[in-house]
Amino acid sequence: MSTVTATPEALKLLAEIVADHGPVLFHQSGGCCDGSSPMCYPQGDFRVSERDVKLGEIGGAPFYISASQYETWKHTDLVIDVVPGRGGMFSLDNGREKRFLVRSEICSI
Repeated sequence: MSTVTATPEALKLLAEIVADHGPVLFHQSGGCCDGSSPMCYPQGDFRVSERDVKLGEIGGAPFYISASQYETWKHTDLVIDVVPGRGGMFSLDNGREKRFLVRSEICSI
């Protein structure tokens, strides 16, 4: 089963966003590999489907993945990092010109 963790840089950006917007959640619904960007939403602004899979939490924020993505990545550990650039159209990034990025590793058994 996959897990989700975050780098110190991702946790720092997340704390800044939460300070400005309140509690948030992450949702990964697209992308197939390293370099995909999870979306970050204020809790209550995004409706999680009963088919979405909760992988865990990072910095207290729940992290969900779509059922189809979970099937692709179910044997992968996801590490959420931060890189320069803008987040997705609806993702919170606070105008900091940084975005969250998925890095992956095959699960150790």
